[in-house]
Amino acid sequence: MTEDLRIDTADGTAEAFVSRPGAADRDLPGVLLFPDIFGPRPRIHAMADRIASWGYVVLVPNVFYRAGTVAELAPTTDLREPGERDAYLETAVPRMNALTSQLSRLDTAAYLEALTSLPGVAGDVGVIGYCMGARLALRAGGDHPDLVAAVGGFHGGGLVTEEPDSPHRSLATTRAAVLLRHADEDPSMPPEGMDAITSLARESGVALDQAVYPGAPHGYSMADTSMYDEAAAERHFEDLREHLARRLSR
Repeated sequence: MTEDLRIDTADGTAEAFVSRPGAADRDLPGVLLFPDIFGPRPRIHAMADRIASWGYVVLVPNVFYRAGTVAELAPTTDLREPGERDAYLETAVPRMNALTSQLSRLDTAAYLEALTSLPGVAGDVGVIGYCMGARLALRAGGDHPDLVAAVGGFHGGGLVTEEPDSPHRSLATTRAAVLLRHADEDPSMPPEGMDAITSLARESGVALDQAVYPGAPHGYSMADTSMYDEAAAERHFEDLREHLARRLSR
């Protein structure tokens, strides 16, 4: 069951949609899902519905609302065809870069408030993200330690930088258990970055489960792009389901 939502933020109104598992006889944990750079679209709807079917209320925002609506920003070509994914990225990457950590953090607070205010949502929440969304998920865990109990990031890129606001630095303030599943030989997530994540998580006492899916390319979970890897995508669903079940009461 899916419903549309509009979320007021400091800079405007963000479209979002909510997936529910159907009729429930009790309140359920909420999950905030940050999509990849291609934004909310049928593939993301299907993924949110699948996660909701496990017993969660899943909210997916349009994080690029400042640049346009979901309809205006959605890909208009088949991203599985040669060259189409790269062509879309030419306009999408500048949008991603314009979403600074300062802006995204303000937005995330609004998204979490909207999620926890929904009827039938109670308790700690999970935050998961794909590609660039993994950065937002890590920051959400660090910025909202009293609320976020589970963080998941899949084929994330740029999680470790030299900047003071590097996403991985949020591990110093999170109390969430963190699940990271990287793409294989992904230049946006090199081994030294994984080592930095491991080191800071250990220093901070964070429960970290980090691994690489062998042979899986960046973007492996997205069936509507040329980077899709079915085996890795299904494995990510299995790992995520177990992670959320361990950390979120239902």
